[in-house]
Amino acid sequence: MKLWCGVVTEKVAESKDFYVRLFGCEVIYEGEGGWVALLQVGHSEIGFMKPGLESQARVFRPAFQGQGMWIAVDVADAQAEYERIRKMGVPIEVELRDEPWGDRHFVVVDPNGIGVDVVQRLLQT
Repeated sequence: MKLWCGVVTEKVAESKDFYVRLFGCEVIYEGEGGWVALLQVGHSEIGFMKPGLESQARVFRPAFQGQGMWIAVDVADAQAEYERIRKMGVPIEVELRDEPWGDRHFVVVDPNGIGVDVVQRLLQT
């Protein structure tokens, strides 16, 4: 079994560019005309699809409204990723910090308003 997610958005191209540029995602499928992009990093996948497509089931037609969702990206060294992404000029929403539950992380926001939590797990369970 594998879990992956998708976001219905007008910002398919911007989303693809964001995740490719920041996290090195590989484009595994891109629909002709830019209606969909499927990305992969490691064993994980994320998709972005235009809203209102007649070919999609109704549940997949409305666009994401930009609230109530986050994406976490596990990294080996949050400090190094923080410095790399900051040097790219990407705004940092939550500065790098250590949490009492064992995470070192920071947050950026993708083109859809989704918080992307870049996380290093300091305490392994």
